[in-house]
Amino acid sequence: MRRIDAVGIGFGVFIGGGLAYVLLQLIGLDNLQAGIWSQVLLVSVLVGWLLTYVFRAVGKKMTYHQQREQYEEAFLQKRLDELSPEEVERIQSEIEQERGVGSS
Repeated sequence: MRRIDAVGIGFGVFIGGGLAYVLLQLIGLDNLQAGIWSQVLLVSVLVGWLLTYVFRAVGKKMTYHQQREQYEEAFLQKRLDELSPEEVERIQSEIEQERGVGSS
């Protein structure tokens, strides 16, 4: 996320809170009640966003993790493509031997 995106989101939340306050006043709440309920709405939205962030971070569904996995796969594929067919066969036979030893 770029800085301008963060500023835009912050400005949007600020404007949204003000609009919620005005709308709550228009439906008949006094200033104090409208302020309280607009803050409850703001805190609820922020907690909801925080929970989505936590779930993405724990589940490794964030852009950084995805980019790193793609980079590692591309790197390993490039290294595999650089190997000669004999080297690939040797590595495959070593893997098969290790699987045979590990399953016994």
